[in-house]
Amino acid sequence: MRPSAVIGSIALLTAAALAFPRSADAQILKKLKKTAKEAIASEAENQVDRLIRNAIRCLVDDPVCYEQAKASGEEVIFVDDEGEVIADDEGVPITDREEALDAAPALPAPGDDVWANYDFVPGEEMLFYEDYTKDNMGDFPRRLEFMNGNMEIVETAGQPWLRATAGSAFAIDLGEVLPDRFTLEFPVAWRHGNQWMRVLFAEYERPIAPRRLGGYPRPHLQIDERETGIFDFQKDEPHSTSPMRGKITSGQAMIRLMADGRHVKVFVGEQRAANIPQVDLGRASKIWFVIADAREDHPMFVGPIRIAGGGADLYDKLETEGRATTHGILFATNSDRIRPESTPTLEEIGTMLQEHADLRIRIEGHTDSDGDDAYNQDLSERRAASVRQFLIDNYQIADDRLESAGFGESQPASGNDSPEGMQQNRRVELVRLDG
Repeated sequence: MRPSAVIGSIALLTAAALAFPRSADAQILKKLKKTAKEAIASEAENQVDRLIRNAIRCLVDDPVCYEQAKASGEEVIFVDDEGEVIADDEGVPITDREEALDAAPALPAPGDDVWANYDFVPGEEMLFYEDYTKDNMGDFPRRLEFMNGNMEIVETAGQPWLRATAGSAFAIDLGEVLPDRFTLEFPVAWRHGNQWMRVLFAEYERPIAPRRLGGYPRPHLQIDERETGIFDFQKDEPHSTSPMRGKITSGQAMIRLMADGRHVKVFVGEQRAANIPQVDLGRASKIWFVIADAREDHPMFVGPIRIAGGGADLYDKLETEGRATTHGILFATNSDRIRPESTPTLEEIGTMLQEHADLRIRIEGHTDSDGDDAYNQDLSERRAASVRQFLIDNYQIADDRLESAGFGESQPASGNDSPEGMQQNRRVELVRLDG
C-alpha cells in the first residue's frame, strides 16, 4: 500500500472514532495517530528496501550507466566512489542524477590534504589485469588458479567482485618472474575486524598452510586491521606495519604495493602503511593470495587486480624517445575529473616542466575500445585538456608550453582482445614538441 493510501485509511478510522463517547476520544485518537505514524514509517522503509534491492546501481560519475538504465526503463540509484548509496537527509536513495551529483561527497583534488604525502606511482608495463568481467556470475575466475576454499564472482554496487565465504587461497600465474620494479593494486572489502589477507611473492611449498610450516619463509604483504604492511614471521628481515583500524572494515579499501628492488612501500588508500628501504620479498612467476576468517555471514571481497612492471623516469623517456606513457593519471569513471591518486604523477610532470624551462609537451588522452567511438574521442579530449589546465593552474606553467589532444581508441598501444591490452590502452602520453 502506498503511503498516501495508508494516510487515507487512517483518516477514515479517525473520523469513525468521533462516534465513540467523548471520554474515550483522546485515547482512541492518540492510538490512531501512533498507528498512522507506524504504518507510514513501515511502508516508507519497505519502499526504500525495494528500491535498494531492485534498482540499477550506477556510479554517480558514470552517465553511460545512467542513460543505459533509463533507456531500458529501469530505476536507478547512485553510489559514490566508495560504493556507498547516495541518499537524502531522510536516508532515501536519490534517483535523480543531478541531485545525486550535488549530494555526493566531493572528490579531493590532487595534492589536497592527506594526498599531499601520497607517492605511489603505478608501473607502466602491464603484466596482469583481472576485473572478472569476462566470467559468469557465480563462477570462479578462469584466469586465477584455485587452491582451496569457497570463492565466486558476485556483483555489488554495479561492479563484479571475487567473494570468499570461507578461508581460501588462489594464485596468479604471470608466466614470467616478477621484475625488480613492480606495482600491485587491488581493492578489498570486509566487515569483521578479525579477518585478514596475505599476499606472497616467493617460491616455497604449500603457501596455503603457513601455520603448519611455522610461518612463511619470506616477508610478505599483510592486510589486517591490526597490522598492515610488510610482515616477516621469521624475523630475519626488516618488517614495517601500521594499524588500520576502521580503514578496511569501514568499506572498500584500496591496497597498493610499490617495489623497487629491495625498497618496498605499501599504501591503504592515501595512507602509507609501510616504507622499507631494504627487504627481500623474493620474486617468482606466481603471486599467492591467502584469505582468512571469511564466512557466509562475514564474506571478504577482492576487486580488480592490476600488476605492472615499473617504468623509466618520464624526463629520460622524453629525452631518449620523444614521448612517455603514464598510467598514473586517474580519472573518475567516464569523467574528466582527476582523481587524487594522480598526485605523484602530476607532481613529477609539474616539477619536470619547472626544472626544464625549454621543455614543451603535448598531453594526449587515449582510451580502450570499450564503448562508443565518438564518446571515447570526446572523453579523451576532455581528459587531456583537464590535465593541461591542472598543470597551468597548479605549477604556473605558461600555457604556450602545453598542448592537449585526444585520440580516443584510434591509437591503441596494445590489442584490445585481453584485459591487459585494454588496460595498456587507457593511458596519458606526453610528447615532446620542438621549439
